[in-house]
Parts: sequence; C-alpha cells; structure tokens
Amino acid sequence: MSLVEKRSVTIRGHRTSYSLEKPFSEELAAIAENRGLTLAALVAEIDEQRPREANLSSALRLYVLDWLKRGSGEIAR
Repeated sequence: MSLVEKRSVTIRGHRTSYSLEKPFSEELAAIAENRGLTLAALVAEIDEQRPREANLSSALRLYVLDWLKRGSGEIAR
C-alpha cells in the first residue's frame, strides 16, 4: 500500500490531481469541514493563491502545516 494517495478534483471547470500522504489528506478534509467548505472548494482556494511555480500538492501540504501551526483547528485523528 502506498503512503501517498492520488486524488482528482475539478477546479474552475477542469480536472486536475494532487498527491498527498494520508495524514495530510485527512487534515485537509477536516479543515474544509471546519471552514464549512467542500474539499474541492478549499483545494480551489489554495490553488488560486499558490505561486505558479509551486505545485498543487506542495501548496496543499504547506496550507495544512500553516493551519496547524496557527492553531486554527484540531488535528484529525
């Protein structure tokens, strides 16, 4: 079993994919729920704000890390 999970999402009408380790995927889903967003909406928001030279998977990991460091939510278990 792979530690990294590949997921597909539709952002602004086009399909894309990202790869995250399971703990990051779980935390990202928890953040979306905490903020009252769908996972796709949160991923789209992060995608829109990331520097173009950064890949989406890295931007998602950094978002989760920043969220947890700010103490904006509980760690999903």
